Amino acid sequence: MITSETEQNSALQGLDLTPLIDIIFIVLVFLLLTANTQLLSLPVDVPTEADASLSALSHDKHIAINILTTEPHWAIDGTTYQSFDEFEAEFIKIFGTDPEVKVVVAADKTAPVQPLMNVLALLQRQQISNTQILMEP
Repeated sequence: MITSETEQNSALQGLDLTPLIDIIFIVLVFLLLTANTQLLSLPVDVPTEADASLSALSHDKHIAINILTTEPHWAIDGTTYQSFDEFEAEFIKIFGTDPEVKVVVAADKTAPVQPLMNVLALLQRQQISNTQILMEP
């Protein structure tokens, strides 16, 4: 005799979990999209001027500009200057005697960025392109 279906087979066919899984995925997507995520950022004070070109150090005659970690931040060939105005006046005077001399900027890696940006802006204002930035290989 052929029987159509037993009670156990009909119970297994009647329990379909696909709609339940669909609802769980929709709720999961909804929760992921509406959750407030905390944006991680670092407080960075961006320098006011930034324009520089880097190249290797040459052995030609040069003016060495040093950017130091502590006040005073600026030095020319080992001589420090208390303010940027004094530094700028002395640099223009020294550079005016020999405009073909190379300018080498050597900044301490822990020095603030703003004094370096001031020096680079000075070089740009004076239209000095014969400049090198000293870096360790």
